Amino acid sequence: MTADPLLTLFLPVALGIIMLGLGLSLTLADFARVVKLPKPVLIGLSCQLVLLPLVCFFLAKAFGLEPALAVGLMLLAASPGGTTANLYSHLAHGDVALNITLTAVNSVIAVLTMPLIVNLSLAYFMDGDQALPLQFTKVVQVFAIVLGPVAIGMWIRSRFEGFAARMEKPVKIISALFLLIIILLAVVKDWQTFVDYAPLVGGAALAFNLISLAVGYWVPRLLKLSLRQSIAIGMEIGIHNGTLAIALALSPMLLNNPTMSIPAAIYSIIMFFTAGAFGWWVNFAHGKELQRGE
Repeated sequence: MTADPLLTLFLPVALGIIMLGLGLSLTLADFARVVKLPKPVLIGLSCQLVLLPLVCFFLAKAFGLEPALAVGLMLLAASPGGTTANLYSHLAHGDVALNITLTAVNSVIAVLTMPLIVNLSLAYFMDGDQALPLQFTKVVQVFAIVLGPVAIGMWIRSRFEGFAARMEKPVKIISALFLLIIILLAVVKDWQTFVDYAPLVGGAALAFNLISLAVGYWVPRLLKLSLRQSIAIGMEIGIHNGTLAIALALSPMLLNNPTMSIPAAIYSIIMFFTAGAFGWWVNFAHGKELQRGE
């Protein structure tokens, strides 16, 4: 597959703006909060880094996904949460500070875990002549895509807090537009595969999304975390950064495989509705507790 100049230029710029927006919402205190709140952070990270890839692997097998689609679903599972999770957590009365901390920490860890999970997935699902290895030499590129703009955003906030506060909302709007464009781009790049496999991939993406929300909410509840912390982790685990997964799948410098982007594209549409339904349910079921700040 030849490199598309449009993708080579557009994807890094689009993802850079989205990650810059994330950086504008972060401070060093968000990372330091791990020391103050080790239990909820460790529970959230364990769910996201250990449980979800295992769940995703068995779902890919159960739904009989084609190799590239299975790898695409695993790539999605390896992606961290994003700013959308923070927004939904706020609307559902979750612990947004915990969301921000999980997003910050997991974005750093993902630089190492994403190449690892993708490599293992490629080795398992793809034949030798089909594999498009994401070598560990690519970690530097993933680092630049994920953390470079975040670091710039954090630096801007630390030096020009007022400017960062004013820009946060416009950047979020621009990020949402870029997200829509990237999803459309993923679908258009492999339209026939999307048409052929949309029902099957949609079922797998929906199942993964619902299980992610359930794991993210019920595991913390069973481990005696507060309701607001459980909502926050549920949103963080249930809303993955599909934009990042699509960008890595489409990027000519990395996986360069449009088919691998299809699960994340479908998931990115589904999650808005399921996360909204989850937020409504938890507030309907526990409204009084949330009003008391429990």
